[in-house]
Amino acid sequence: MAKLLVAYFSAYGHIFRMAEAAGKGASDEGHEARLVRIPEFRSPDNITALLDHPSRRRHRDEEGLSGTFRVGARWEKYEAALAKQKHVPEATADDLRWADGIVWGYPTYFGSMPAQVKSFLDMSGGLCASGELEGKPTGVMTSAGSIHTGHEATILTSIVPLLHFGLIYVGLPYSQNPEYLTGDAIGGSPYGPSTLAGPDSSRSPDERELVMAGRLGARVARFAEATKGIK
Repeated sequence: MAKLLVAYFSAYGHIFRMAEAAGKGASDEGHEARLVRIPEFRSPDNITALLDHPSRRRHRDEEGLSGTFRVGARWEKYEAALAKQKHVPEATADDLRWADGIVWGYPTYFGSMPAQVKSFLDMSGGLCASGELEGKPTGVMTSAGSIHTGHEATILTSIVPLLHFGLIYVGLPYSQNPEYLTGDAIGGSPYGPSTLAGPDSSRSPDERELVMAGRLGARVARFAEATKGIK
């Protein structure tokens, strides 16, 4: 049995669903799974979603891209998503130490990980210097507004800092995940599971996306069990 950590950041709830699926995929195979949320910034001025609060939006019209993204409704979705996640403990460096394998989940922000996630990794830099994460299998899940807005770029750019910690990257092979070999508008690639949130964040994860997330959780846990103690 392996100890799988699913460390995630989810502003609107999509990645929270994917994280739950990843944890279930591991626990269904007899592994121990722990979900933790990467902390939101403490200062309100640094919370991205707060820019969408009606009292702070500079342009109150819903024309152009603002209309497509339905910016005016985002703050309410953000608050609702956070309320559903309050029971999940915040991630710490000790959680990373505890884990035999780690699955990361977060949305794409401009083709890379959100600043909240990068800050968490930066603050965990001591684990890089000590080598405590070296040899642990890891994988990444993400979400994006559409099929063209960063599913693959976010995962690929995320691999770089994870390698600095000595983590061993685990992807999502074709032969085990026929779901993403489709013309349908769903997430998923050889690099990892992903989900389409929709331009206005109204879409829920497709069942096929959740299945792929579960497979990643199980796969990372299996690799972790097989390689425990190897650096």
